[in-house]
Amino acid sequence: MQRKHEYAEYSLKDFNKYDCLKLSLGIYALLAFVCRGYIIWIVSISNMQNRTDTIAFVFPDPKLFYLSLLSGALGLFVILLISLRKPETYDWVKDAWQHVRKFLLVSLAFDLIVSFIGYWYFDLLSLQWLVIQITITILFSVLLYTNKRIKLNIREFPEKLAEE
Repeated sequence: MQRKHEYAEYSLKDFNKYDCLKLSLGIYALLAFVCRGYIIWIVSISNMQNRTDTIAFVFPDPKLFYLSLLSGALGLFVILLISLRKPETYDWVKDAWQHVRKFLLVSLAFDLIVSFIGYWYFDLLSLQWLVIQITITILFSVLLYTNKRIKLNIREFPEKLAEE
């Protein structure tokens, strides 16, 4: 009986063409945070005057930029899963989707570990940024386990709808 009313608070706009609840904005925000190095890289490529200024502004030391790319790699895999999340997809995508929360948590943890390494061993980060990143990581981790929409997103997978 409860499953029948799980979707009651959502409108038709909240569903995609496969009658699945659209992904939570929290997932996209988490991916933007984890893949920030790649986002800055794309922005810097689109800057026609000087392609390295944007990277240098956000990442004063090139090592920070490379560490950010390294820590965002698992986030790219989750983006791949999201892009392949369609009814007639590979079986491995369906299997992997059931573990997307774990992938997101591991990517957050890996990103935090890379920042710890950057702080302790290379002295590349400030303590303030590290504290901010720990706070963001904790907030995203709590969101992944408490947000009802994310739970529904993970549980359901698009299926082909019957033609009318």
